[in-house]
Amino acid sequence: MKPFRFGVALVAPGSRAEWVAKCRQAEDLGYDVVGVVDHLGRVAPVPALLLAAEATERVRLNTYVLNASFHNPVLLARDLSGLDDFTGGRVEVGIGAGYARAEFEATGIEWGTAGQRFERLVNAVTELERAYEGRPRPPLLLGGRGDRMLTFAAQHADTIAFTGTAPGAAEGRLALAGPDAIAERVAFAKRALGGRDAELNLLIHFIRVTDDRRSALETAHQLVPHLGADELGALPTVVIGSAEAAAEQLLRTRETLGVSYFTVIEEDLTRLAPVIGKLR
Repeated sequence: MKPFRFGVALVAPGSRAEWVAKCRQAEDLGYDVVGVVDHLGRVAPVPALLLAAEATERVRLNTYVLNASFHNPVLLARDLSGLDDFTGGRVEVGIGAGYARAEFEATGIEWGTAGQRFERLVNAVTELERAYEGRPRPPLLLGGRGDRMLTFAAQHADTIAFTGTAPGAAEGRLALAGPDAIAERVAFAKRALGGRDAELNLLIHFIRVTDDRRSALETAHQLVPHLGADELGALPTVVIGSAEAAAEQLLRTRETLGVSYFTVIEEDLTRLAPVIGKLR
């Protein structure tokens, strides 16, 4: 069973001082990985991670995740290999196919078909692997929901990531998959691995450390109205309860699904910290 790892994906742009403070706070709170997203209106991933490396000592640094369609694959491989060199090998590369159509339209990049977006991701991974031919490349994180994406991830990735979302999430609303659907996707990926070892990552969408679990579940229901409070309470992507209960939930998720690496978005940076403390 793999050891726990905890990551936070930082999203809010700000001043240099604010960015440095957030990165140091994540490290001080016990996170293993500080990551950045790749969306318009957010920080530019490569310079943000370079500054994060200068501001911290221990944490790994990852892209969670780069939109392959936004980057020329050859130039992306160059930039990532340079980032890896300048951070002393602390980089972990996450790459996705892109899902926010409005961002494609805003940049003038062709949305295309799902197959075309997948092909751009394949090209990005191919160029990254070519850039590191003959030497170890940075750990690669790939993930998604469909068979094609998970099969490719099982063939190439060091970490397979599951967002735990359902169809509809790409349209701008939080649509979460049920526990059976998540378990089925994880099982599919494990079969596709064919015995190859890989770390499994899960995005936690809602976390509250509280003794009033029912009230927090009702709050979550307001954000995810297509699922009832009790249904939300059964999801591995929703963590609500005391620090002890939340830690026990993550232990069960690792035991039942094999997920050992959990990521939260910036707004939950401090909320997960007490749980990390319990699991250390």
